[in-house]
Amino acid sequence: MMAERNDLEDGSSHHLEADDRAGHSAAAASQRSPSQRDSRQRSTPLVQRVYQGLLMQINAGTYRPDQRLPGEHELAEQFLVSRPIIRGALSRLRDEGVIYSRHGAGSFVKARAAAAEPRPVLGYAPVETIADIQRCYEFRLSLEPDYAYYAALRWNKEALDAISAALEAMETATQLHRHREDADFAFHCAIAEAANNHYYLSSLQALKDHIAIGMKFHGASLLSSQDGLSDVLDEHRGIFDAIRNRDAERARNVMRRHLQGSRDRVFEGKMLDLAL
Repeated sequence: MMAERNDLEDGSSHHLEADDRAGHSAAAASQRSPSQRDSRQRSTPLVQRVYQGLLMQINAGTYRPDQRLPGEHELAEQFLVSRPIIRGALSRLRDEGVIYSRHGAGSFVKARAAAAEPRPVLGYAPVETIADIQRCYEFRLSLEPDYAYYAALRWNKEALDAISAALEAMETATQLHRHREDADFAFHCAIAEAANNHYYLSSLQALKDHIAIGMKFHGASLLSSQDGLSDVLDEHRGIFDAIRNRDAERARNVMRRHLQGSRDRVFEGKMLDLAL
């Protein structure tokens, strides 16, 4: 009987100790400041992925200064995450001064402070014919393999994360049998950014509308093929792997093959005679 009583007392003591530890844990959690709890929430992998994806799109010019971002519901569908994850990513972008909010109106891209002597904006004549799309591919073939080469030599973690975020967006779209022109363009812009040469990025951004037309034709050709989207995703993965492994020559070559393949799919291998 005495042994039973001692066992019960010991058991009660263990329960009390467990309850006491739980109470201390709860108290400690409640004593964390809102900023500490918010900081932990915004450091989760999903929040980081959405943050990188939105930052990449803003830097690529998908959303212009003072342009309203899509609503939380639309962004949640785009990134395939919950709305609290979207709120965490938007909160981080606000804290970093990338976006601002208007009560009841949503989130907007913040205009960057103008430099004392702004650089002239690079521009190209608009695409007017099918031949112009071919010319655009020619120019990209002379430009993008080289900046992929330098990106492999010069990337830092932030730049590589931006390329990875764009690739993840493309992977998600491919799983849904969709072609995301915005993610595709952001992938190429992130590589140009990683090259740490503003001439590359400025040239690519000036070609945004021109490239978009070619990408729409390219996307249509991929959707009509059973394995088209998967094959092109593999091409982008190959580019990313070469850059991540700092294999500059391979990065240059796989980028060239990707662009040539894209051009050939658009034109079905029948190039126009631009001498005429």
